[in-house]
Amino acid sequence: MCWSAAADLAAGSAVAGVGVVCVARVRRARDLPVAALPLLLGAHQLVEAAVWDAGGGCGPATTAWAVIALPLPALWVPLGVLLAAAPGVRRRLWGPAAVGVVTAAVLAYCLATRPVTAQVRGRVIGYGVDIPYAPLVLAGYLCATLGALLLAGDRRLRLLGAVLGAGALLCAALWRLEFASTWCAFAAVASVLVLGWVRRPA
Repeated sequence: MCWSAAADLAAGSAVAGVGVVCVARVRRARDLPVAALPLLLGAHQLVEAAVWDAGGGCGPATTAWAVIALPLPALWVPLGVLLAAAPGVRRRLWGPAAVGVVTAAVLAYCLATRPVTAQVRGRVIGYGVDIPYAPLVLAGYLCATLGALLLAGDRRLRLLGAVLGAGALLCAALWRLEFASTWCAFAAVASVLVLGWVRRPA
Protein backbone atom coordinates (compact mmCIF):
# COMPACT_ATOMS: atom_id res chain seq x y z
CA MET A 1 0.00 0.00 0.00
CA CYS A 2 1.10 3.57 -0.57
CA TRP A 3 0.80 6.72 1.51
CA SER A 4 -2.26 8.33 -0.05
CA ALA A 5 -4.82 8.01 -2.81
CA ALA A 6 -2.66 10.15 -5.10
CA ALA A 7 0.43 8.03 -4.43
CA ASP A 8 -1.49 4.81 -5.04
CA LEU A 9 -2.97 6.25 -8.23
CA ALA A 10 0.41 7.36 -9.58
CA ALA A 11 2.24 4.18 -8.60
CA GLY A 12 -0.60 1.94 -9.78
CA SER A 13 -0.71 3.65 -13.16
CA ALA A 14 3.07 3.33 -13.61
CA VAL A 15 3.12 -0.34 -12.57
CA ALA A 16 0.12 -1.15 -14.76
CA GLY A 17 1.90 0.61 -17.65
CA VAL A 18 4.89 -1.69 -17.18
CA GLY A 19 2.40 -4.56 -17.18
CA VAL A 20 1.01 -3.49 -20.55
CA VAL A 21 4.55 -3.48 -21.97
CA CYS A 22 5.23 -6.93 -20.47
CA VAL A 23 2.08 -8.40 -21.99
CA ALA A 24 2.80 -6.77 -25.36
CA ARG A 25 6.33 -8.17 -25.43
CA VAL A 26 5.52 -11.73 -24.35
CA ARG A 27 6.70 -14.28 -26.93
CA ARG A 28 5.03 -17.46 -25.72
CA ALA A 29 1.38 -17.76 -24.75
CA ARG A 30 2.32 -19.87 -21.71
CA ASP A 31 4.34 -16.93 -20.33
CA LEU A 32 1.30 -14.63 -20.34
CA PRO A 33 0.17 -15.18 -16.71
CA VAL A 34 3.60 -14.28 -15.30
CA ALA A 35 3.97 -11.39 -17.76
CA ALA A 36 0.62 -10.02 -16.56
CA LEU A 37 1.69 -9.90 -12.89
CA PRO A 38 2.53 -6.17 -13.06
CA LEU A 39 -0.99 -5.55 -14.37
CA LEU A 40 -2.32 -7.34 -11.29
CA LEU A 41 -0.05 -5.34 -8.97
CA GLY A 42 -0.98 -2.09 -10.69
CA ALA A 43 -4.70 -2.85 -10.51
CA HIS A 44 -4.29 -3.61 -6.82
CA GLN A 45 -2.84 -0.17 -6.15
CA LEU A 46 -5.46 1.56 -8.30
CA VAL A 47 -8.20 -0.18 -6.33
CA GLU A 48 -6.57 0.94 -3.10
CA ALA A 49 -6.73 4.53 -4.33
CA ALA A 50 -10.51 4.03 -4.40
CA VAL A 51 -10.37 2.67 -0.84
CA TRP A 52 -8.55 5.86 0.22
CA ASP A 53 -11.19 8.00 -1.49
CA ALA A 54 -13.97 6.08 0.25
CA GLY A 55 -12.31 6.65 3.62
CA GLY A 56 -11.98 2.92 4.21
CA GLY A 57 -15.07 1.04 5.32
CA CYS A 58 -16.40 -2.19 3.85
CA GLY A 59 -17.59 -1.12 0.41
CA PRO A 60 -16.97 -2.64 -3.03
CA ALA A 61 -13.45 -1.19 -3.35
CA THR A 62 -12.40 -2.82 -0.08
CA THR A 63 -13.78 -6.17 -1.21
CA ALA A 64 -12.08 -5.84 -4.61
CA TRP A 65 -8.80 -5.01 -2.84
CA ALA A 66 -9.08 -8.16 -0.74
CA VAL A 67 -9.88 -10.37 -3.74
CA ILE A 68 -6.85 -9.09 -5.65
CA ALA A 69 -4.60 -9.30 -2.58
CA LEU A 70 -5.60 -12.71 -1.22
CA PRO A 71 -7.13 -15.53 -3.28
CA LEU A 72 -6.12 -14.29 -6.73
CA PRO A 73 -2.30 -14.29 -6.26
CA ALA A 74 -2.42 -17.57 -4.32
CA LEU A 75 -3.83 -19.18 -7.45
CA TRP A 76 -2.36 -16.99 -10.21
CA VAL A 77 1.32 -16.98 -9.25
CA PRO A 78 2.01 -20.70 -8.75
CA LEU A 79 -0.07 -21.76 -11.75
CA GLY A 80 1.55 -19.06 -13.90
CA VAL A 81 5.06 -20.12 -12.87
CA LEU A 82 4.15 -23.77 -13.46
CA LEU A 83 2.81 -22.97 -16.91
CA ALA A 84 5.91 -20.97 -17.89
CA ALA A 85 8.41 -23.51 -16.53
CA ALA A 86 10.50 -25.83 -18.63
CA PRO A 87 9.27 -29.45 -18.56
CA GLY A 88 12.17 -30.60 -16.36
CA VAL A 89 11.31 -28.02 -13.67
CA ARG A 90 7.56 -28.53 -13.49
CA ARG A 91 7.64 -31.52 -11.14
CA ARG A 92 8.87 -29.43 -8.21
CA LEU A 93 6.28 -26.73 -8.89
CA TRP A 94 3.23 -28.97 -8.47
CA GLY A 95 3.50 -28.68 -4.67
CA PRO A 96 3.17 -24.86 -4.53
CA ALA A 97 0.43 -25.03 -7.17
CA ALA A 98 -1.61 -27.52 -5.12
CA VAL A 99 -1.12 -25.45 -1.95
CA GLY A 100 -2.19 -22.38 -3.92
CA VAL A 101 -5.44 -23.98 -5.06
CA VAL A 102 -6.37 -24.97 -1.49
CA THR A 103 -5.31 -21.61 -0.03
CA ALA A 104 -7.19 -19.64 -2.68
CA ALA A 105 -10.32 -21.71 -2.03
CA VAL A 106 -10.15 -21.03 1.72
CA LEU A 107 -9.54 -17.32 1.19
CA ALA A 108 -12.31 -17.02 -1.40
CA TYR A 109 -14.74 -18.73 0.98
CA CYS A 110 -13.77 -16.35 3.81
CA LEU A 111 -14.24 -13.30 1.58
CA ALA A 112 -17.62 -14.59 0.39
CA THR A 113 -18.95 -15.29 3.88
CA ARG A 114 -17.28 -12.68 6.10
CA PRO A 115 -17.04 -8.89 5.89
CA VAL A 116 -13.81 -7.17 4.86
CA THR A 117 -13.09 -3.82 6.50
CA ALA A 118 -10.58 -1.08 5.83
CA GLN A 119 -9.51 1.62 8.26
CA VAL A 120 -7.39 4.64 7.36
CA ARG A 121 -4.64 4.98 9.98
CA GLY A 122 -2.65 8.10 9.19
CA ARG A 123 -0.61 7.27 6.10
CA VAL A 124 -1.55 3.58 5.86
CA ILE A 125 -4.73 1.57 5.55
CA GLY A 126 -5.38 -1.36 7.84
CA TYR A 127 -7.50 -4.19 6.45
CA GLY A 128 -9.50 -6.62 8.53
CA VAL A 129 -10.44 -10.07 7.23
CA ASP A 130 -11.74 -12.80 9.52
CA ILE A 131 -9.67 -15.83 8.46
CA PRO A 132 -9.71 -18.92 10.68
CA TYR A 133 -6.31 -20.51 11.36
CA ALA A 134 -4.72 -17.36 9.94
CA PRO A 135 -1.07 -18.43 10.54
CA LEU A 136 -1.67 -21.68 8.64
CA VAL A 137 -3.42 -19.88 5.77
CA LEU A 138 -0.60 -17.30 5.64
CA ALA A 139 1.96 -20.11 5.46
CA GLY A 140 0.03 -21.63 2.57
CA TYR A 141 -0.16 -18.27 0.82
CA LEU A 142 3.59 -17.70 1.12
CA CYS A 143 4.37 -21.28 0.07
CA ALA A 144 2.18 -20.88 -3.02
CA THR A 145 3.34 -17.43 -4.13
CA LEU A 146 6.93 -17.00 -2.98
CA GLY A 147 7.63 -20.74 -2.97
CA ALA A 148 6.69 -21.10 -6.63
CA LEU A 149 8.92 -18.19 -7.63
CA LEU A 150 11.86 -19.38 -5.52
CA LEU A 151 11.60 -22.88 -7.02
CA ALA A 152 11.36 -21.62 -10.61
CA GLY A 153 14.03 -22.72 -13.04
CA ASP A 154 14.58 -19.18 -14.33
CA ARG A 155 16.98 -17.13 -12.20
CA ARG A 156 15.01 -13.92 -12.89
CA LEU A 157 11.89 -15.45 -11.37
CA ARG A 158 13.91 -16.65 -8.38
CA LEU A 159 15.21 -13.08 -7.97
CA LEU A 160 11.62 -11.82 -8.19
CA GLY A 161 10.66 -14.25 -5.42
CA ALA A 162 13.56 -13.08 -3.24
CA VAL A 163 12.70 -9.39 -3.78
CA LEU A 164 9.02 -9.95 -3.00
CA GLY A 165 9.92 -12.02 0.07
CA ALA A 166 12.18 -9.24 1.37
CA GLY A 167 9.46 -6.71 0.57
CA ALA A 168 6.86 -8.71 2.49
CA LEU A 169 9.12 -8.92 5.55
CA LEU A 170 9.98 -5.22 5.45
CA CYS A 171 6.38 -4.13 4.92
CA ALA A 172 5.23 -6.36 7.79
CA ALA A 173 7.89 -4.90 10.08
CA LEU A 174 7.05 -1.32 9.11
CA TRP A 175 3.34 -2.00 9.56
CA ARG A 176 3.97 -3.21 13.10
CA LEU A 177 5.90 -0.01 13.78
CA GLU A 178 3.03 2.09 12.36
CA PHE A 179 5.21 3.59 9.62
CA ALA A 180 4.18 4.07 6.01
CA SER A 181 4.39 0.91 3.96
CA THR A 182 6.95 0.51 1.22
CA TRP A 183 4.85 -1.85 -0.91
CA CYS A 184 4.69 0.64 -3.81
CA ALA A 185 8.45 0.50 -4.22
CA PHE A 186 8.49 -3.29 -4.18
CA ALA A 187 5.63 -3.49 -6.67
CA ALA A 188 7.60 -1.21 -9.01
CA VAL A 189 10.79 -3.27 -8.61
CA ALA A 190 8.84 -6.48 -9.13
CA SER A 191 7.33 -5.09 -12.31
CA VAL A 192 10.74 -4.17 -13.71
CA LEU A 193 11.99 -7.68 -12.89
CA VAL A 194 9.05 -9.20 -14.75
CA LEU A 195 9.82 -6.92 -17.71
CA GLY A 196 13.41 -8.24 -17.68
CA TRP A 197 12.07 -11.79 -17.61
CA VAL A 198 9.76 -11.14 -20.57
CA ARG A 199 12.63 -9.66 -22.57
CA ARG A 200 14.97 -12.60 -21.91
CA PRO A 201 16.40 -14.41 -24.95
CA ALA A 202 14.07 -17.07 -26.33
